[in-house]
Amino acid sequence: MSGHSKWSTIKRKKGAIDAKRGKVFTRLIKEITVAARSGGGDPEGNPRLRSAIATAKSENMPKDNITRAIKKGTGEIAGEVYDEIMYEGYGPGGVAVLVECLTDNRNRTVADVRHYFSKNNGNLGETGCVGWMFDKKGLFLVGKEGITEEELMDMALEAGAEDVVEEESEFQIFSAPEDFNDVREALEGAGVVVLEANISMVPQNTVEVTDEKIGKSLMKLMDSLEDHDDVQNVYANFDIDDDLMELLSQ
Repeated sequence: MSGHSKWSTIKRKKGAIDAKRGKVFTRLIKEITVAARSGGGDPEGNPRLRSAIATAKSENMPKDNITRAIKKGTGEIAGEVYDEIMYEGYGPGGVAVLVECLTDNRNRTVADVRHYFSKNNGNLGETGCVGWMFDKKGLFLVGKEGITEEELMDMALEAGAEDVVEEESEFQIFSAPEDFNDVREALEGAGVVVLEANISMVPQNTVEVTDEKIGKSLMKLMDSLEDHDDVQNVYANFDIDDDLMELLSQ
């Protein structure tokens, strides 16, 4: 299993998402606000906003919170203005890392991100240094309960997905970003258990991590970045053996 989907699976196993639901809400509110500011407050005419609202609802965010975030974005009520920034760098073992941020203070954010890279045997690079190693895709992680790969493949491809890949504990579905909402609505409409759905930066190739020391540094880097208030998403191109991952999680 590789890159972003591997990290997503690790987070779920560690219970990080549920344990930090307040942080999840904060990130979703930022995304809704920025989406509304950039594309307007009508989700029917703003695919990014429609996707953000769907994700917020899947996380059981109260409707009032969603409405307030949209109004902040459209300027109907006062709110912070966030800059969208993608930082790029190399983690331990030569792993390529992308850090997607929404921040109201660029100087603070870049200083913190650079510190995390340096502290964990990595280095923050220039714009474009690793971004070319990733493709922007819709990514769905789907549970295996009650559905076969063939059934899911037929459903997903008909809705506009590009590919379905079977992993040990889940299916991965990939789509073009512009087809993301159509695929999501088709899956949810059919009652498919969607564990995670987002627009992701998917690695073209992966770096295998087999050394325990490198693995520990990599997990510390990923955790530190994920915990930062200005960070929305972290993507990486590592592939790590499940046995080593189990050891690192202890």
